[in-house]
Amino acid sequence: MNELLQFAGNYWWLVFPLFGMTMGAIGTVSKQRELSARRRHREQLELLRAQNGGMPASAPLPPAPDPVGDDLARVEARHDEVTHRWLDYELDVSKLISYPAMSDGRQPLTAAFLRAKKVADNLRPAPGEKPTPERLNDYRDAVTDYEVAFELAERDARRVKAAAFTPEERKRLDTAQQLLGVAVDEAATPNERQVAYRRVRQELDGLIWLSDEAVENLEKKVARELPRPTSETPPGPAV
Repeated sequence: MNELLQFAGNYWWLVFPLFGMTMGAIGTVSKQRELSARRRHREQLELLRAQNGGMPASAPLPPAPDPVGDDLARVEARHDEVTHRWLDYELDVSKLISYPAMSDGRQPLTAAFLRAKKVADNLRPAPGEKPTPERLNDYRDAVTDYEVAFELAERDARRVKAAAFTPEERKRLDTAQQLLGVAVDEAATPNERQVAYRRVRQELDGLIWLSDEAVENLEKKVARELPRPTSETPPGPAV
């Protein structure tokens, strides 16, 4: 032990170069670790670029809030819903026969509904147009009036049905409804359909106005090809 202390006392100056060598070794190891980490990071980026068409993956940015656009979409959806409900009557001859007041502009509630529809249609922004808040408020109010007017007109039409017609006219409506069933019956022959269709038009003439679209839809149903009968066993070859 004394000899070791004596050696350390005589060669104490060796502490400095040994310390420098130790710190240098530690620095070299740290630098190697840093270079290795950078290399792994570059490799990961290259992999991400390859997987994403040459661009590193990134989380998509959330869309910017658009309160005016969202509100407009909701009002337009309400507008379209009422129009769709109205077209269910306008394009369906059977419904028009059952509730003729829905197509009669002389009825006060139907006339009010048609006016409200025109106002809402005129205030609706064009596709891609972003209205001002004031214009959007006017459009929203018009759609609300349109909804209310339709509800009133539909309720009244279902209540009165054919009450506004004379007994003879109601009889013609009943006949037209029965003939309509034949005109669109797939079990009927094409000739039977055509005869029934012409009778329907005659019975409704002067009673109910049919739009061109309603007539076109009805004619498509009348002209629909009859289903061909299927044979369980194919015919055998001619002998």
